Amino acid sequence: MAEVIEEQSAQRFDLQRYLDIVRRRHIQFLIPLFCGWLLVWSASWFLQARYKSATLILVEQPTMPKNYVVTNVSDNLQDRLQSITEQILSRTRLLAIINSLNLYNGTHKRATEDEKVDHMRKDIDIELVRDSHGEEITAFKVSYSANNPRIAQLVTSELTDLFISENLKVRQQESENTTNFIKGQLETARAALADQEAKVRQFQGAHQGELPTQQAGNLQILGGLQEQLQSEQSSLNTAKQQRVYFQSLIDQYRAIHGTARTVDGGPTSLALIDQDLDKQKAKLADLRSRYTDRHPDVQSLMKEIARTEKQRDDFIANAKNKANNPKPDDSAASHVTTDPTVTGPLLQLQGQLQANQIEISNREQSVIDLKTKINQYQARLNAEPASEQQLADLTRGYEQSKAHYDELLGKKNSSEMATDMEQMQQGERFRMIDAPSLPTKPDFPNRLKFCGIGLFVGIALGVAVAGAFEFADDRMHSQRQIEAMLPIPIISEIPDVLSPWDERTNIRKMRLGWALAAVVLTTILSGSAFSYLRP
Repeated sequence: MAEVIEEQSAQRFDLQRYLDIVRRRHIQFLIPLFCGWLLVWSASWFLQARYKSATLILVEQPTMPKNYVVTNVSDNLQDRLQSITEQILSRTRLLAIINSLNLYNGTHKRATEDEKVDHMRKDIDIELVRDSHGEEITAFKVSYSANNPRIAQLVTSELTDLFISENLKVRQQESENTTNFIKGQLETARAALADQEAKVRQFQGAHQGELPTQQAGNLQILGGLQEQLQSEQSSLNTAKQQRVYFQSLIDQYRAIHGTARTVDGGPTSLALIDQDLDKQKAKLADLRSRYTDRHPDVQSLMKEIARTEKQRDDFIANAKNKANNPKPDDSAASHVTTDPTVTGPLLQLQGQLQANQIEISNREQSVIDLKTKINQYQARLNAEPASEQQLADLTRGYEQSKAHYDELLGKKNSSEMATDMEQMQQGERFRMIDAPSLPTKPDFPNRLKFCGIGLFVGIALGVAVAGAFEFADDRMHSQRQIEAMLPIPIISEIPDVLSPWDERTNIRKMRLGWALAAVVLTTILSGSAFSYLRP
């Protein structure tokens, strides 16, 4: 069982067999190896050299702390850098560089302007450099490839200046646009705030005395008016009591000294008219305490009072006319006659009564005025809840407009500071760390790399050629091949018998193989060293 396993392992990998193949086919391997390497390495010297000049541009953060001046430019550096790159790689910008430096006048002399621009875009390379976390862009590399190293350096310098200047221009423009936009919004907010202020002033003017802030004053004034009303009503009651007193004195005086009579025998007296008038006015005061002046009962009673007052005035006027112009005819019997002995005291009492009537009228008017004022202030107090709600709505709109205005005002001031900072170039900016390099070796073709590629190509070609020769050879070169073909085991074997000529031939082949290997290896190493040392 162990012998079978050993035999299977030997069949899997026969090192001796492969060593024999190397000894037999080393020349077929070395010659294709050398030819493949030489072909690739030689091609690297016929390709046109391309020199790349590169520079590193650092993204510097603002020198002012963000706590003091908040920038008003977008913080997305990658988007802004993409926008700047598109502007720099535009047809107009690239054509200006192409014409100023006379680019692509050799190999692309007959190319159109658009083709030159497309070719230049392919020669430009922009590589972003991020921080250790791979999130924030800290720098970026700008490189340009050209046939002439000096041209590559000049174009890279032009591109670097464009990136630095365009970044400043873009940031300043964005900052100014942001400031102008906020100023426009601020003007709109100012107009809205002025409109809200006008509405509040208009409402306060239209509802003067009904505002919530005037409630305490209205209550105080209302309390004072009510106290005045009570005082006036008390004085009015006192005056009415005096009127009753004066009227009773006049009635007693007339009862003692006689009463004027008419022809029909009915007593006609000013006191009776005054009593009726007092009763009517007392009833009117009672109705006014419950109803307004538009109530039918109040209006009807006021008409009766007016007729009674007219009757009283007519009675007094007739009495004066009769006293001044007495008539001796019989018609005098139908009018009131007055005793001359009692005219003086009675007229005095009547004068006091008339003064009392005037006082009562004045106080009644004062009571009416006070009630009117009380009703006005009560109406103001009743209207204050609705006015308060409307004023609250207007005030809420005003406060919102004012808060929005104050917020925009603060943003405008901050944006103006940020714009000033950008104009002073104190914001985020690009700074060139390394000047565009003057390349001493071509970036393409990398001849040392071509040496390695040629070596792999030669090895693959040598293996393919040697394998093809081995596969086409139908001779048997080992004992195992013979044993595999025979159905029976081998009893004995005849050793190789080499003649002196065969031995000399084998030695020559071995020396030739080593010499060829040394030549190939020396040539490959020399070519690699030459490619590395020569630009």
